[in-house]
Amino acid sequence: MTESSVVAEALFPSDRLFLIAGPCQLEDDTLNLQVGEALARLAEQVPGGVIFKASFDKANRSNVDGVRGPGLDAGLAALDRVRTATGLPILTDVHEAGQCAPAADVVDVLQIPAFLCRQTDLLLAAGATGKAVNVKKGQWMHPEGMMGAVRKVEAGAALAGRRAGALAVTERGTFFGYGDLVVDMRAFPRMREACQVPVIFDATHSVQRPGQGAGGTSGGAREFIPPLTFAAVAAGAQGLFLETHPRPDMAPSDGPNMMSLEALPDLVKRAVDIWDRASR
Repeated sequence: MTESSVVAEALFPSDRLFLIAGPCQLEDDTLNLQVGEALARLAEQVPGGVIFKASFDKANRSNVDGVRGPGLDAGLAALDRVRTATGLPILTDVHEAGQCAPAADVVDVLQIPAFLCRQTDLLLAAGATGKAVNVKKGQWMHPEGMMGAVRKVEAGAALAGRRAGALAVTERGTFFGYGDLVVDMRAFPRMREACQVPVIFDATHSVQRPGQGAGGTSGGAREFIPPLTFAAVAAGAQGLFLETHPRPDMAPSDGPNMMSLEALPDLVKRAVDIWDRASR
């Protein structure tokens, strides 16, 4: 096994709770590093480690005038600065096949957004990099449906003559009614059984209310982040995904469903305790 494969597999341990966290999208270096340095300190309390996440482009905003982020080149440079300053592994979203290779030169994990989890060319390109890949489950899909996404990433690696990097899938809620999301706790064991990769719970996007915020932006109900997080860990989630910001109400995107950076350590401490109890 190559050194890069060992590093990739360590990102998504199946026997230790791990955390993916960071702002929804990249902002200025001051904000990015403030969050990154807080997460680096928090990593000491997370058995499976912490991965810093932020998007260089939010290509699926509700409205055409929504803030999207700095773009590929500037965004990757900003992420590299966070890695240098904090030592944390880095995750970012990719939306097009052509973004995968340049992003893989900088980050440790490529993430496929939920709306794109069936985009064959994107999944193949992500797999071809040999990097770790996290695929979010589409809001309309049943748990077993994610097996196809995992196989596409693996196929991309095989076509490129590479060993696939670490893989994970993420539950982020299912649409219920008009614009609300519901988390079925049965999804965690079902996806683990079907996909045979670690399953992550995205507690922050699961409380999103798309299009129900001011001016048609996304709304959210962040008060439900803690109970859903604790329930998911007890139900079998092996990793957590929590977007966080020092001032969520001032964030350029997804503020209503983001966790306060100040409140994050207590939430993580309680989740780790539940993990320990549920794993005995």
